[in-house]
Amino acid sequence: MAPDPLPRLAVRDAAPARAVVLLLHGGREHGHEPTTARQPAPLRMVPFALALRRAGRGRGLAVATLGYRHRGWNGEEASPVPDARWALERLRAAHPGAPIVLAGHSMGARTALRVADDPQVCGVAALAPWVPRGEPVEQLAGRRVLLMHGTKDRTTPPAATRAYAVRASQVTEVELVEVPGEGHALLRRAGLWHRAVTGFVLGCLDGRDAPVPAAD
Repeated sequence: MAPDPLPRLAVRDAAPARAVVLLLHGGREHGHEPTTARQPAPLRMVPFALALRRAGRGRGLAVATLGYRHRGWNGEEASPVPDARWALERLRAAHPGAPIVLAGHSMGARTALRVADDPQVCGVAALAPWVPRGEPVEQLAGRRVLLMHGTKDRTTPPAATRAYAVRASQVTEVELVEVPGEGHALLRRAGLWHRAVTGFVLGCLDGRDAPVPAAD
């Protein structure tokens, strides 16, 4: 019997850090096969990591990326959630007291929203999030939340994100941005997504509101 795969946490720059951003990639609804760095979902987060490293240079920002044990959410297992909590525990130990911002795509966005109750997390950027009906929001209290969704997304419905935003706004500050013409892969207006996440992360860390770049 093959051993259970292990999550992978990579951290670049700023040691010790004044602040940390943790990137969480997408996945599948079901699947216990291990993730690899060359799969499309992890690769999609690479440009975000590069943009954040450039913007955070000189600010003491560490950029961390997480690779899950399994590709799928897997129902009640919520497989990436314990992996994300494992990563947050290690980031807190390495950078005690440093504020942490989470940024995730699709299943990674759902994961980021789920673990936002970590004591050092101050904000969550959820991109094309997978937020089924009944997804909890109470853990977002006191955190800044950015929800972004493309209007042409056929994988995760924008309407579900709008409904989630309404519920989440009852417990915390939420900004909802819809990107016209964008699909689930975030490729048609890639620069917009990268700038929006970078601005949001730096805004959370600086304690200011950072306007999301115009979609057109």
